[in-house]
Amino acid sequence: MKHLFFLTFILLFSVMANGQVFDTKSPLHRAFNDNPKWFSRIASNPDSFRVQIIYTQINRNKKNKPSFKEFSYRLNKEEYFYPASTVKMPIALLALEKINELGIKGLTRNSIMITDSAAAAQDHVYNQPNANDGAPTIENYIKQIFLVSDNDAFNRLYEFLGQEYIQRKLKEKGYPDVIIRHRLQVNRTVEQQSITNPVKFYDTAGNLIYEQPAIKSNAVFEATNVLLGKGYMKSGKLINEPFSFLNKNRIYLQDLHHILQSVIFPEQFSRKKRFNLTEDDYAFVRKYMSIYPRESETPSYDSSYYYDTYCKFLLQGSERKTLFPNVKIYNKVGDAYGFLLDIAYITDPSNNIEFMLSAVISCNTDGIYNDDQYEYDAIGFPFMRDLGKAIYQQELQRKGKLPIIK
Repeated sequence: MKHLFFLTFILLFSVMANGQVFDTKSPLHRAFNDNPKWFSRIASNPDSFRVQIIYTQINRNKKNKPSFKEFSYRLNKEEYFYPASTVKMPIALLALEKINELGIKGLTRNSIMITDSAAAAQDHVYNQPNANDGAPTIENYIKQIFLVSDNDAFNRLYEFLGQEYIQRKLKEKGYPDVIIRHRLQVNRTVEQQSITNPVKFYDTAGNLIYEQPAIKSNAVFEATNVLLGKGYMKSGKLINEPFSFLNKNRIYLQDLHHILQSVIFPEQFSRKKRFNLTEDDYAFVRKYMSIYPRESETPSYDSSYYYDTYCKFLLQGSERKTLFPNVKIYNKVGDAYGFLLDIAYITDPSNNIEFMLSAVISCNTDGIYNDDQYEYDAIGFPFMRDLGKAIYQQELQRKGKLPIIK
């Protein structure tokens, strides 16, 4: 009878939300099971935290060719999370791709990009204050996206691309369910989000290279009609109804994970599935995905505010000091509406370690949205830090890996 009870407990523990089976022998199970001090609260009720995780082990053969083994925890396309700033990653990549595909002489990611207006609630942008040279360029916008997750930089690239281009290109690459339909941190109607600004590109001598008119999108999106929580704040008042994520962005965790994987390991993806980037583009993106704000010469940032781990959640949490100085993290983070995310490729060549890890967690235990009372510091950042540490410790002990050759 005692053995029957124990077996029943194990079977129940292995069955997760929505009928998914959690492999009790997987590295993610071991990470939770071996570190109850870190994870007991979340592991005991993962549904309430809406946790999803993907971990990819990377092995290399004698020719240094990588192979991948992917593990997941509670991965569920039906469980919505707000992707926040992680949508900036595919937009940055598509902006580079569009420049390359236009193939216009003199048009590069360093061309001056002037954003004009042609409809209500559109911004005029003639300079870029955060860039040392003040130049609004695709390159400077992408730097700001990866260094400090700048929202205005994302909005300018969103306007350069437009909804239809974004939707079509991501579908072609194998991400048909991605919905990127709005700017960030600005209040616009659905109609206003569908109209992009006119954009002009100039060379350093002031000569017009390329002009793109305002575009009204005809893209058709699935409604993200998700209701979460028990209330939300509006105009300073509590509304005792679930909060609607209708017409918000959506992207699945596995899509974000694989988009990053295609940037780090493009040769492992078919041409159709990867972004149309040059070798120099790849080097540029990887550099700004991985360096700290203080390592950037232009734009330059105040390191007392934009500390090293400002946009490095996994392994670091909210620690202001670098906990793993030998580790390099290529990633994109996001946080909004209580959701905390990090999509990362983590490498430590000195210890022969490289792996990919992506995670999302909801930090809104009171179920109230738009009140800015989210438990990022109490729940989210410690979870991200400890999850990264647990997988890193497993990687230190993993046998049979060949040295990483870069």
